[in-house]
Amino acid sequence: MTSSITNAPTREELVNRAAGLVPLLRKHGAWTEANRRIHDEVVEALADAGLLRLRVPARFGGYEADTQTLHEVLVQLARGDASVAWVVSVWAIPGWMVGMFPEETQKEVYSTPDVRVCGTLSPSAMGTPTDGGLIVNGKWGFISGSLHSHWQEIIVMAPSPDGVNPWPVVGLVPISQLELIDDWHTSGLQGSGSITTVAKDLFVPAERLVPLPFVLAGQSQSPLNAELPMYRNTLLGVANAATGGALVGTAMAAKENFLERLPSRKITYTNYEHAADAPVTHMQVAEAAMKIDEADWHAQRITKTVDGKGLTGEPWTLEERARTRADIGSITKLSREAVDMLANASGGGSIYTDVPIQRIQRDMLAMSKHAITVPETNFELYGRILVGLEPNTPYI
Repeated sequence: MTSSITNAPTREELVNRAAGLVPLLRKHGAWTEANRRIHDEVVEALADAGLLRLRVPARFGGYEADTQTLHEVLVQLARGDASVAWVVSVWAIPGWMVGMFPEETQKEVYSTPDVRVCGTLSPSAMGTPTDGGLIVNGKWGFISGSLHSHWQEIIVMAPSPDGVNPWPVVGLVPISQLELIDDWHTSGLQGSGSITTVAKDLFVPAERLVPLPFVLAGQSQSPLNAELPMYRNTLLGVANAATGGALVGTAMAAKENFLERLPSRKITYTNYEHAADAPVTHMQVAEAAMKIDEADWHAQRITKTVDGKGLTGEPWTLEERARTRADIGSITKLSREAVDMLANASGGGSIYTDVPIQRIQRDMLAMSKHAITVPETNFELYGRILVGLEPNTPYI
């Protein structure tokens, strides 16, 4: 079952709904890239399929789905379009963060059906205390899905309780109160519309503010959420579980595109009139397939850990926290290697813009450069913990 909610669709049904959207996502793939945003028809289809309610509490009409379900849904969406899967994964992370706020704030956010919340983990703004809240000034880059979002989760630096050292605070603001800067001109994930948002003298009331350390630890301000498995987790565990599906599914899309084009291809300047007859092709596709399987194994380990902790309420160890980051690093490395291998084996004709694998490769490259996915950073952190050193980041 996807959750303990009796009226929620099963995991199988939700995954099948996502798989059913693959043709639509592929149909609009070129448009999505050219216009640097998800097609409105796709957003509507995601909502109609219930895929924007996966991580919403049942009392607000959601399914309280576990991260295994989220992962499998994202894999299917990424088979259709990496940008779509990336945005849905991003919506799932700030969407989970909404659950860390007081009940009245959640009611306000969830009053919008199929609400979409974009966000960030970067404290790139300043908050000045005022009566009843903070006055916020600053900007946030790489805000994926903001063009189709209703709210944004922001992080600002503000005075801590001791009044001396500033600390990061998470806020929720209607997207309509932010200025949107159309600066998303990139080589990959163009359809994610990950533009910059700006706050100018924006008042954020206290009930829509929670200290980041509370959110990182999964300490909800809502007693009703305290015992829900979905919320008995750390932020980075949840974020890592929500990210792997887009990577694995994009690698699967590369394999599918490679195999679809293979029957019509030869290996130029050789006597192989059919590339499928060449041993080198067998080696390439087999190794890529194994890398994709390995990547999914790491993703499954993250979701198993996150969902298990949620069900039992067992505390996370420091090593487990670091390991999920190492897992997402491995997922990224293996998925990117698989895509590069298949793209390189696709022949000169694959560089044409109407051949999807060239976009798949660029999208994978973009995903692999996100701060949460970079393998080297994640491996270093895990290694520090394994040799007995303290973490050098709060994002664990």
